[in-house]
Amino acid sequence: MSVRRLAEKQPPSFAFTSQNLEWAKAQIAKYPPGRQQSAVIPLLWRAQQQAGGWLPQKAIEAVAEMLGMARIRVLEVATFYTMFNLSPVGRFHVQFCGTTPCMLRGADQLKKVLHHKIGHENDVTTDGTFSWTEVECLGACVNAPMVQINADYYEDLTPETLTRILDDLAAGKTPQPGPQIDRQLSAPVGGETTLTDPSLYAGNGKSKQAGGPLSDSDAKKPGATANVHEAPLPKPPIADATDPRRG
Repeated sequence: MSVRRLAEKQPPSFAFTSQNLEWAKAQIAKYPPGRQQSAVIPLLWRAQQQAGGWLPQKAIEAVAEMLGMARIRVLEVATFYTMFNLSPVGRFHVQFCGTTPCMLRGADQLKKVLHHKIGHENDVTTDGTFSWTEVECLGACVNAPMVQINADYYEDLTPETLTRILDDLAAGKTPQPGPQIDRQLSAPVGGETTLTDPSLYAGNGKSKQAGGPLSDSDAKKPGATANVHEAPLPKPPIADATDPRRG
């Protein structure tokens, strides 16, 4: 990953909108006196959203002033976390994971697609639609190789599926995020490999098919009554201090 630096071309000023300013004050108020600097990450994130997906230098300075921090300290945060973009980005910003698990699964071929379809890293296409950058691990190693586009993960990619996703976005379509192969989330490819004995589930009364395991749609919803397996065991009574059974 290359060194992260501020963009050469910078807007002359930055100020939170009245709505974002009230939001920022509410975030700061969550922390006890003397700990307001803990709000630096949410404030930088809101500043990035307001600025169109990237953090200008003036936005970093504005956050530093609000929190009473040295500018260099806020700059350290902004340059450390790749969630903060230090130069303008496209409407669809691709974060490409180039760490070891993804590289072992063919991420180098995905990088060639990004160069071909978008251009050099951190460049924005002439129509403002796409940009891309290489980042550290995005935590979806089981589904490598993968990329994050805006807030969505696209996993189990091949050069062909990544090309299709980019083409769909350019055409105004909404490609399905998540695994791009026949697998459920991070479950094993090809279906279940453990706990497949139907007798394990006999009589649980929860499966759509008698004796089968629960599916996602069968899972207990928030607020629903707990079943016998989820209900906590009753605590044993506390013996009286005068009980002769106590040692």
